[in-house]
This record gives sequence, structure tokens and C-alpha cells, in this order.
Amino acid sequence: MKFDLHCHTREGSIDSKVALKKYIKLLADQGFGGMMITDHDTYRGCSFWEEIKKDIKKDPRYSNFVVLKGVEYDTKDAGHILVVMPDDVFLHVLALRGMTLKRLMKIVRHYGGILGPAHPFGVRSSSAMFFKKLKYDPNIAKKFDFIETFNTCESAKSNEMAGMMAHMYQKPGFGGSDAHEEKYVGMAYTEIHADITSNNNLIRAVREGAYVTCGGTERNKTKKSKHKNMRYAVWGFKFYNRGLGYLFSPYRKYKIRKLAI
Repeated sequence: MKFDLHCHTREGSIDSKVALKKYIKLLADQGFGGMMITDHDTYRGCSFWEEIKKDIKKDPRYSNFVVLKGVEYDTKDAGHILVVMPDDVFLHVLALRGMTLKRLMKIVRHYGGILGPAHPFGVRSSSAMFFKKLKYDPNIAKKFDFIETFNTCESAKSNEMAGMMAHMYQKPGFGGSDAHEEKYVGMAYTEIHADITSNNNLIRAVREGAYVTCGGTERNKTKKSKHKNMRYAVWGFKFYNRGLGYLFSPYRKYKIRKLAI
């Protein structure tokens, strides 16, 4: 089955211009069988899918289209991490950025989910291999369930390095467009040789070693993308991310204590 496993919706990500209904139409028209919503630190896009899915499924063009529910979580020490939890497991703590990778892994594993780094060699402000945690101990990658090895927003070199990492640690490679605008939707894909109709199916396929391939087309550099790796942009985002993480810290700690793990 052909999926886009990194999608940002207008309903869930403040920086996305693509409505979920439009996302589904664009992907289905390009021959995709499904997508995974991976909004930043929120399940709002996933909640919107629950509201509209009955109407979408009535249309025969989209009746078999699969929408998976994920989160792109902003960690304190390892950049952006894609998280996939079992069906019907929605943890509010995943909407509170700033956990360490170690804490995130413990919670995700406890509840039966899987996780892996988004664009690990991509933008320096949010990619795992440019944080001290993994930069100085890349073997932490052994603990991931998958690695995003193709991201339309990144360069061919960063995608190649992510692919090498996945090969080195024997991890499946996911591909996603990471699209925030309509023109980039469908520029990356993941093909999974398994019947995937739910999060549980995807988790099982990854754990059982289903054959997974991915690829696509890197988009041309834009003025915006060129600025993302400038020092002021990197530190500006880190200050913003850590500032919000610090702001959420008391509430996040309270939610983690309530999980009692």
C-alpha cells in the first residue's frame, strides 16, 4: 500500500495551508492508498478526521482511503520525532512539547507505540543528528523503530545520509512529503507490503519486519528553506521551542505523573 507518512493539515498545524479534505483528494487522485496525519504536538487534525470521515467515506472515490493518526513531537534533546500510537490511544502529554527522548521512548513503548526521527539530517534546528544527544552517540538510533529516510523538504544528501543510517541499524525507512502547501502533496511515498487499514496494522507491520520502501522527489530550494539553516534561524527556533517546553513543563510533569509509569 502506498502512503504519505508525514502530513501537516491546516486543522492541526498552524503553519500548514492544506485542509485535510484537500489532502485526501490530492493524494487519492495521485494513486495513494492513505496518509498519516503528523501535526506538530497535537491530535487536532486527527480529531477533525473523526468528525468528517463518515462523509468522506460516502464518496466511492475515497471509501478505501486510509487515514492514520500520528504526531510529530518536539523533543528537548533530539529534534522532531514521529510517533505512532495504537488505535484509540491518545495521550495528552504528546501535545506538550519538551520531553526528553528517553522519557518519550519510555511512554510510547509503555503504551505499545512506535517512533522514529523525522528528517534526521535535515534542518539543524529540529533534526536529531544535529542535537548533542545523537550527534555524540549515534548508536541511540538502535532504539528507534523506524527512520524517516525520505523527506521532500530536505536535500538529496540529507536523505541519503538518513538512508545510510537506516541501513546501518537495520531499520525500515519511512517517506513523507512533510507538505505544508498543496503543490508539495504527494511528492514522497512509502510502500508497505502489508494490509494497512489502521495504526495497529502499521505498528504490527513494522515490528514483524514487513517489506517497506520509500522515495519521491526533493523539492527545489526556496528562500524560506535557505534561511532555515542560518544561525539566527536555528537558535531562534530552539529558543522558541525550549521556551514553550519550559512554559508547559509543570503541566507536562503533572500529566506524566498521572500516567504512573
